[in-house]
Amino acid sequence: MSENLLDGLFREMNRCRELIAEYGQIGPAGAFARAAIQNDITNAEKAIAGGDVVEMIAAFKELQGCR
Repeated sequence: MSENLLDGLFREMNRCRELIAEYGQIGPAGAFARAAIQNDITNAEKAIAGGDVVEMIAAFKELQGCR
């Protein structure tokens, strides 16, 4: 079964939320990474809320790059 864009976005958003928690465990050194990842998640949420498919695709690609 193939995954649609929304499913992929939600999967990546959840994966990135887990990364935020991991960066939180390393303390202040992880603050920049946490903020950057949260910004990517916020952008994805805005794209979903606005129904903007082009922005959803861009957000999906950004979230995939979160490490």
